[in-house]
Amino acid sequence: MFIEPQVGGLPYDDMQAGWIEVICGCMFSGKTEELIRRLNRAIIARQHVEIFKPSVDVRYHTEEVVSHNQNRIASTAVEKAEEILNLAGECKVVGIDEAQFFDDTIVDVCNQLANNGKRVIVAGLDMDYEGKPFGPMPFLMAVAEYVTKVHAICTISGAPASFSFRLTPEKEKMMLGTKEQYEARSRFYFNQGMAEKKALEAQKSSDQQQKS
Repeated sequence: MFIEPQVGGLPYDDMQAGWIEVICGCMFSGKTEELIRRLNRAIIARQHVEIFKPSVDVRYHTEEVVSHNQNRIASTAVEKAEEILNLAGECKVVGIDEAQFFDDTIVDVCNQLANNGKRVIVAGLDMDYEGKPFGPMPFLMAVAEYVTKVHAICTISGAPASFSFRLTPEKEKMMLGTKEQYEARSRFYFNQGMAEKKALEAQKSSDQQQKS
């Protein structure tokens, strides 16, 4: 479990320098749960906290960060990452959920917030539905002082899962989803599922060519 850092015996709220924490993993791994846990601890410690999420994420609520287990915390929805710089104000702690849906400017925003002495906690998917690095997440992980990778449970084997397998045929990279669209899988069953999808697509293409 992540414990807030101390330097020279000073708790984090007495430190002058800020830093970045990244919580990453696949779908249903508890990223948002962990983000909410850390933010609630900061609130209990009477820290001024501001929380943000991309405005495209309206799956559970338009103005709250909500986990798949329905844990929630009030937030501000923003269209562009740059808006966070103005809205964060004089707060000490900034929380950002679903960071993969922002463009690469989120990296500069987080760096600037941390350079201004803020604790920045970012959660997001580290890989997309193809198992490839997702948007700005690899860059955020590179500049962060602390990176926590959380795991889900493979729906097929029960083993630790790191991949988000898309159950539907859409190919859009940026696609919101729930348990109807995605499931967590281990590497073996993710690769097996992707191979089955490719074989099915090849068969459909062959059938269409024969018909024409």
